Amino acid sequence: MTVLEDARLADVTSSEASLRRFLHGLPNVDQVGAEARAATLSTRSIKTTAKEFAIDLAISMIDLTTLEGQDTPGKVRALCSKAQRPDPTDSNVPQVAAICVYPDLVATAKEALGSSGVKVASVATAFPSGRTSLSVKQADTRDAVGAGAGADEVDMVIDRGAFLAGRYGQVFEEIVAVKEACAGADGPGAHLKVILETGELATYDSVRRASWLAMLAGADFIKTSTGKVAPAATLPVTLVMLEAVRDFRAATGRQVGVKPAGGIRTSKDAIRYLVLVNETTGEDWLSPDWFRIGASSLLNDLLMQRQKLKTGRYAGPDYFTLD
Repeated sequence: MTVLEDARLADVTSSEASLRRFLHGLPNVDQVGAEARAATLSTRSIKTTAKEFAIDLAISMIDLTTLEGQDTPGKVRALCSKAQRPDPTDSNVPQVAAICVYPDLVATAKEALGSSGVKVASVATAFPSGRTSLSVKQADTRDAVGAGAGADEVDMVIDRGAFLAGRYGQVFEEIVAVKEACAGADGPGAHLKVILETGELATYDSVRRASWLAMLAGADFIKTSTGKVAPAATLPVTLVMLEAVRDFRAATGRQVGVKPAGGIRTSKDAIRYLVLVNETTGEDWLSPDWFRIGASSLLNDLLMQRQKLKTGRYAGPDYFTLD
């Protein structure tokens, strides 16, 4: 794709009709091809040193998440401690990228993390349904950004009902409005991660269109899932989203991150996603700045496999390369 001029981007998003023409003019996804490629990329060989690198990289990309009704300040503080020192016996283990919590616990997380560098992400916009008025979504976002020292990142969820009904303009305007609500009074404000809830979008073509729609509206990251709907993240869906951010950068010059979330529980799972990133978008996305993994239990398995590597008892498969 060639670089889209600002004027053309404005034309694309100027009306419901032009947005629809653009989104439905995107190339169709080859379902069989996408699934076959994702399956092939999950069977790569790897050297032991690359396994060590991959495990540490995966740890550094985790958004350590707790989004339950019974979450307490104590639970969040404990999670923040784990985020900063995943293995208290080994200072060489990297910190995770972020802690993801509900808005009312942002201040607790910010205080617990201090100047560690671990980000605080907050879900917002009537998570996980996304079904409420725009004014409520904006207020929810402002609460998250303004709580304590403010969330560094906001994970919003789109109204899938509106998207599936073809009301692309409504979804676009809501993302734009939430992006504006993320702005800080004295700084850059919070980064916006837009959750597509791909398990409810039914087709890969819808995933591609939703990805482009979110990016056109200003998303800093596109995210697969809330973790509350099955299926959550899958390799083929993430492949489609990675292709979208790659093509979007080629078309606009702006880089957008990707975050698969939900159902990624083992080192084997995580490293498969790193393969997918490397082979689809390249090394530019192999960083916590551009790729995250939303998980609650993955970190424990990564730490276990890391320890087994150190003692020569690694249980993972040889399937991943960065060469």
